Amino acid sequence: MAEQEPLSATSQQPASATRGSRKTRTGEVISSDMNKTIVVRTVSRVPHPKFGKIVKQMKKFYAHDEQNQAKAGDTVRIMETRPLSKLKRWRLVEVIQK
Repeated sequence: MAEQEPLSATSQQPASATRGSRKTRTGEVISSDMNKTIVVRTVSRVPHPKFGKIVKQMKKFYAHDEQNQAKAGDTVRIMETRPLSKLKRWRLVEVIQK
């Protein structure tokens, strides 16, 4: 019988070990009117490129909420995921504050 070659080191590692960590964001739910979808607004404070003053930047993310548990006004944590629809690339991890 022919001997099989040993598996390479890269194929023996689980997929989670080779993939980088996923981004997480914390923000406020501004809309939960859609079914299984929430809109989360995150606020980041960054210095202005020219003047140096700290300004707030707001960005909206569409996130998947499987159990429809988050409501408008809740503070939530979302995590990056594969594309789920045209706009959804995030999913709800937990509701931090009701």
